[in-house]
Amino acid sequence: MDSLSLLWTAPFLAAGLYWFICILGSAEQKGKHATAISGGSISAEKIQDKYKQYWSFFLRPKEIETAEKVPDFVDTFYNLVTDIYEWGWGQSFHFSPSVPGKSHAEATRLHEQMAADLIQARPGQRIIDVGCGVGGPMRAIAAHSGANVVGITINEYQVQRARFHNKKARLESLCEVVCGNFLHMPFPDDSFDGAYSIEATCHAPKLDEVYAQVFRVLKPGALYVSYEWVTTDKFRGSEAEHVETIEGIERGDALPGLRSYADIAESARRVGFEVVEERDLALPPSHPWWTRLKMGRIAYWRNHLLISVLSALGIAPKGTLDVHQMLFQTADHLTRGGDTGIFSPMHMILCRKPIST
Repeated sequence: MDSLSLLWTAPFLAAGLYWFICILGSAEQKGKHATAISGGSISAEKIQDKYKQYWSFFLRPKEIETAEKVPDFVDTFYNLVTDIYEWGWGQSFHFSPSVPGKSHAEATRLHEQMAADLIQARPGQRIIDVGCGVGGPMRAIAAHSGANVVGITINEYQVQRARFHNKKARLESLCEVVCGNFLHMPFPDDSFDGAYSIEATCHAPKLDEVYAQVFRVLKPGALYVSYEWVTTDKFRGSEAEHVETIEGIERGDALPGLRSYADIAESARRVGFEVVEERDLALPPSHPWWTRLKMGRIAYWRNHLLISVLSALGIAPKGTLDVHQMLFQTADHLTRGGDTGIFSPMHMILCRKPIST
């Protein structure tokens, strides 16, 4: 290419690169751009080491079955993935059933508002979000119900991001975020009017432990709803493909081990809850929750190419590409779990703390 041709071509290449990074590269008006992807609270030079450390947990499975090891395990995971989730998925780190005629964002909000309606959240109440991430559900539920929502997350970087978004949405008067372990919540007994967890308690090594904490901080008569990640009645432990799919989901999502749908209500009752309702929100007539993963494959390759370029240029920290590749492989396992029906991320259980305990 001669100098004149290069001179004419360069502006178009620059414009195309800007569009690719700054327009395509930003997640649905979230304020997180590809060039801002980091390792959360992990310094840039340590991301690759932390990624290797994360995988080393699975070489010592007994360690991720204990409450003592889980905080570090989960905290490392969310430092690695939070920016990528927010950039490529949005501020709500969960799935929702597809709704005909509705966008993914609208379907997500409906799924979150259902949780608020199930616990009868209303103005003046104090509600706890157990495992709040960067606060997408918190803001949707506070705006929908008018209740004051307190979120707890183990990850300090997510606390910072949630507070940033709360302020940007002008919801800081209704939304509060606390850094803490939901297995040891820093709240007094009987201090909340309601509670919800959306695809968060799957990180607990024992469901009874987190349910017991929720039970403790709820006022008598208060409601708690949780959307749980579970294996369904179609899962067969004797089938190698089923086991491979479930283990792939566990490895790619920082899970000590997926639970059977049949175990959820028993855990709730053991800690003292009354079970009001239980059903899998993924079952028909709901539309597939994994459609978004299938539709997002082209976006993944675009994003992967972009991260590759940014890594080569030294803009994205070393190790970011490995993390993104891990998440793509996990998306395949999640899609197979949905297609086969052996996995659900939205097994709903609605509980009440008895008036007299």
